Amino acid sequence: MKVLMINGSPRVNGNTSIALKEMEKVFEENGIEVVTMQIGNKAIRGCIACNSCGKNGRCVFDDEVNLAAKEFADADGLVIASPVYYASANGTLVSFLDRLFYSAPVDKRMKVGASVAVARRGGLSATFDELNKYFTINNMPVASSQYWNSVHGREKGEAEQDGEGLQTMRVLARNMTFLMKSIALGKEQFGLPEQEDRVFTHFIR
Repeated sequence: MKVLMINGSPRVNGNTSIALKEMEKVFEENGIEVVTMQIGNKAIRGCIACNSCGKNGRCVFDDEVNLAAKEFADADGLVIASPVYYASANGTLVSFLDRLFYSAPVDKRMKVGASVAVARRGGLSATFDELNKYFTINNMPVASSQYWNSVHGREKGEAEQDGEGLQTMRVLARNMTFLMKSIALGKEQFGLPEQEDRVFTHFIR
């Protein structure tokens, strides 16, 4: 099994990395392959609604989004982690996710999603909610923990002192592992849920 982890922080080996590495330890203990991409320090532009992806099966901007799409297709789970800026995820990560989820021709049904927010103090719950919306519009079960998936720390390395936050990450990774393995067993026995033809209701004619 495989998990793709997206680090939205521009800071290499910062507090967001500490949170993800705590999860990675648990995944590796359970035989889960982990692929981590750090995109917060990349030049990633937003979606321009050109719809080229619908014709070509990939985003017109050939950057980390298309690389992530390949990993996402093979993954059983996706972890999205962001530092908190103004009570929201950082702009680079949001641009990346908008394009990834819109352009990638990936069957996302029943891939397990988990979001992680890292901050000095406030804005964690708002960021957590923001990131979870990418999962809940795509038939992706959302993994939870014993607390909202958050870790505190401002200066580089301070997250190591957040014992509760790091425990929350470990519990999250264990719960996510259980969900992925349970879904894999369910797919073997029952297959994926039946899909209806999509209905689109437009309120402006």
